[in-house]
Amino acid sequence: MSKKEQTSKSPFGDSGSILIADSGSTKTHWCVVEQGAIQQDIFTDGINPFYQTDMEIIALLESQLIQNLDCEAIEHIYFYGAGCSFPEKKILVSRGLVRFLGNAIVEIQSDLLGAARALFQRQKGIACILGTGSNSCFYDGKEIRQNVSPLGFILGDEGSGAVLGKLFIADCLKNQMPEWITEKLLDEYELTPAVIMDNIYKKPFPNRFLAKFTPFILEHIEEPAIFNLVYDSFDAFFIRNVMQYPLEDVQVGFVGSIAHYFRDTLEIVASERGIVVSEIVQSPMEGLVKYHNN
Repeated sequence: MSKKEQTSKSPFGDSGSILIADSGSTKTHWCVVEQGAIQQDIFTDGINPFYQTDMEIIALLESQLIQNLDCEAIEHIYFYGAGCSFPEKKILVSRGLVRFLGNAIVEIQSDLLGAARALFQRQKGIACILGTGSNSCFYDGKEIRQNVSPLGFILGDEGSGAVLGKLFIADCLKNQMPEWITEKLLDEYELTPAVIMDNIYKKPFPNRFLAKFTPFILEHIEEPAIFNLVYDSFDAFFIRNVMQYPLEDVQVGFVGSIAHYFRDTLEIVASERGIVVSEIVQSPMEGLVKYHNN
């Protein structure tokens, strides 16, 4: 029997705190909770074990998180992260947390399960993530029952910040965008084609690099070429992901910064596909605190 199974105490017990983490590829939101109330919010760079080694994760935790925590007070850790669907990837994250917070009970789950729990609590629904990456699942109120593999920003991740950035940059460099848009982009971000290629093909985290252009895309969403690019990518997300799940009598909800900031376009695309979006939240944290409080 595991340590977690041996204890009947609520995670919001009198003697300690819980630490909930929502981690994407770009940033991680850490939340210290006591007696069901948020006591502290900490933001660090993202943790994704598909792109980072255990030693890189440990270095990040040490430099950005641990110095801001009362480690002895943390009794439970619920970490929901991108890239944490596979046991071998969960181990990489767990090693780092146990190294600094060894007295706590650690639970590592995927960011997708975190999104589902935040959106639907213990009810069934189709949970979607549109952030730096994208993902989706059918959630039965307890577990993820069906998941169309997102495949990453090269093969999939339709509608994500990285893919929107990839498509937009490619269109700019291949003269598919209005000339003034391309000129403004290169000037505003102090870019050249060579710098762009270097960041995508030689430097780490090309997905983060590509996703950073989404504020520019949003700012110019009224430009027909940009609107059509975003529309088509969201439409591909529904066709290649959401529409593979049983949709009858099921809510569809979204988590993530892209879903939040591009919600008007997202809801247009969903409506034209006959899908009603029940909820869009930028962060799952409030829903996760509620979930673990119940």
